[in-house]
Formats: sequence, C-alpha cells, structure tokens
Amino acid sequence: MKNYFYTFILVIFIFTSCNTAKVDASKSKIGDSKDVHVVLLAGQSNMQGAGNFDNLNASEIERIEKVSSRVSLSFNGGKVEPLSYYDNKPSEKYEFTKRFGPEIFIGLTLAENNPNQEFLLIKRSQGGTALYGAWNPNWTAEKAKAVEKEKKQKIQLYNLHIQDIKENLKALETQNKTYKIIGLAWMQGENDAAKEISATTYEENLKILIKSYRDEFGIINMPFVIGQINSRYGKYKAKGPAMVRKAMEDVANSDKNVDIVKTTTDTSWSDYPKHMDNVHYNAEGQKRLGKAFGEKLIILNK
Repeated sequence: MKNYFYTFILVIFIFTSCNTAKVDASKSKIGDSKDVHVVLLAGQSNMQGAGNFDNLNASEIERIEKVSSRVSLSFNGGKVEPLSYYDNKPSEKYEFTKRFGPEIFIGLTLAENNPNQEFLLIKRSQGGTALYGAWNPNWTAEKAKAVEKEKKQKIQLYNLHIQDIKENLKALETQNKTYKIIGLAWMQGENDAAKEISATTYEENLKILIKSYRDEFGIINMPFVIGQINSRYGKYKAKGPAMVRKAMEDVANSDKNVDIVKTTTDTSWSDYPKHMDNVHYNAEGQKRLGKAFGEKLIILNK
C-alpha cells in the first residue's frame, strides 16, 4: 500500500511539473533574451513622423533617455544611434528642430516591457509614396509612373529597406551578436487612397508586401502591425480612404499574425491628435501611435 502511495505522489509531482513547464513556456516569446530583438518600421510621412520632441514632458524624456542605452535606431540607411529625436530643418509648417515618429514610443514600450532586453529598430520612410509604386516589392517603372510624383518615380523603397535591414543584421553578426526579428510596424496608405488604381488594389498589394518581408527573412509568421489611415485627399477621396481602411482591416482579419491600430475618421482626431493640416500626427498623436504599435507587437509575440 505504501508503494502505491509513493507512486501516486510521484505521478502527481511529474504532472504538476509538466504543467508548470507548459505555463512557463507559454509566457511572452518577446521576453528578455540574449538575442537583439529587431523591429522593422516602414511607411510614408506618418511613419517618418512630425512630432515635436520638445512637446514631451520631462518624465517622458527621462524614460526615453533611460532606455536609450539598449534601444537603437537606424533611419533610412543611417548609422545606428541611441533612440532619440532626429534633426528637423525649421519651416513654415513645422518650426521645431527636434522631430520624431512612432519609433520613440515603440522602442520605449517594448523596452519597459522587457527591462533587460536590447532592441534595434530599422526604419525606412518617405512622405508622399505609395504601396502601388515606391513600396511595391514587384516594382515597375510603369506602376511608379501611375501613382508617384515625378521626383519619386525611380525610388524603390521596399528594396532600400531590405538593403538597410541586411546591412544592420550583418553588422550585428560582426559584433558576435545574435538577433531575432520580432515584427514590422507599417504606417502607410494615404497616397494609395488618393487614386483609383492604387486604392482598389491595396488589399492585394499589402498581402504581397507582408509575404515578401516574411519570405525575404525566412520568418513565415513574422508579426505585422498596420496603422490604419484616416486622411482624405487626392482625386479619389470620395472612395479611396474608406477602401484602403477596409482593406487594412480585411488583411488583419485574414491573418492571425497581423494586427491593426484602428483610427477614427472623426476630424477632432481625439484618438490620435494631429497638426492643423489634418494629415500628420503631432507629438501626442505620435506618442499614442508608437505606444499602440508597441503593445500590438508584444501581443503578437506571445
């Protein structure tokens, strides 16, 4: 009888241990590790950013500075720098000198969620560019000419971003650092919504873009977060924006590894505040946008 009792206790112990192991393994895959966690950022002007860094409060700036030793950014092929603002040439539209996009609060959100983790953000963005044209993995001069302004008809942003990413990953390898790409944040679509040919094909082109990034780096389930557009301009503004917004939702709903930061079309912009141009997010809008992107990436990596 005593042997049966000890056998029973042993079985319970093994069962409990296995369940505990399963629980531990199910914790966020984005948890602290020795790998450098790499985040890809891509898009047009709202990814480039028009936030005034000086409008952040002292506490926010202190938090950013605290994580900047382990959160770095490479922007448009530039050298890797600690997470911070970038220099802006003052203009009539934006008079400030310290400018930022969603990367600041993406990096901050991820870093504070993983207090011992090193992050590298690799960002490529250019205002006034379309997925149908400059961002198209299957770029052609004909497609670019159909949607891009003359000065941007030869730009191939997808290819440039892939080049940026590969160069940064190679640099990590030369430093004997391992890495893990944990996802991509996409803030783009306003220019596609402005024309019929690009608006009507946006869903198909977005699926191609996601697959292209995944195939390029051999990550079949790479997390992808879409920032939903809400601007209305261009010749197709009566239908285009709604069409692109729905395409974004449909893509997110069709893939469990894709999520979306939804936005309102209410021109008070109470969810993600904008500048007076009603197109570009201000400091508060960029702060909220970056935080939302970061939180979605954390969820998708669980």
